[in-house]
Amino acid sequence: MLNDKLKDYHIILASGSPRRQAFLKSLGLDFEIRLKPVKEEYPPRLTHFEISNYLAQLKALPFKKELKENDILITSDTIVWHQNEALGKPKKEADAFSILKSLSNATHQVITSVCFTSKNYEKTLHSITKVTFKPLTDEEIWHYIKTYKPFDKAGAYGIQEWIGEIGVTKIEGSFFNVVGLPVHLVYKTLNDIANRS
Repeated sequence: MLNDKLKDYHIILASGSPRRQAFLKSLGLDFEIRLKPVKEEYPPRLTHFEISNYLAQLKALPFKKELKENDILITSDTIVWHQNEALGKPKKEADAFSILKSLSNATHQVITSVCFTSKNYEKTLHSITKVTFKPLTDEEIWHYIKTYKPFDKAGAYGIQEWIGEIGVTKIEGSFFNVVGLPVHLVYKTLNDIANRS
């Protein structure tokens, strides 16, 4: 349905995330995956969704000069916000343990920003989901880290994996946002773009 509306557009997803790619496929969209390296750093004055918005826009920058008239570039970034701090991807097992220990028996926010860029248009949206974990034992945390190696995930976990199944007691907001993309917002925005033309 959406793919027919967007038949005059060429959608580019700038993400190597298999989860984000799967979400666009589930919307029935034809799209190209195009990747460019970006140093994911942000000014320290930024907080909360300002960080994920900034990084989603930063990921679009290397593509801007090459976008054609009918291109829609989609870039995205997810952060975990907890105790007034952005938790990124863990570099090693000790980092992952420390992050998950801090999330144990607490509620945190998962913020995903999505930036839509074309030759003459840019729009950035974000979605916030609150996630609550039960008290996690050290044994559970280490089992998860050793088995699932969550080093490519903000906040050191994937909610769709074992730790989400056994540990998450409450979610307020979009589940898919926590997995890596607020699909409802992507669908709505692409519909709006199609209806504008």
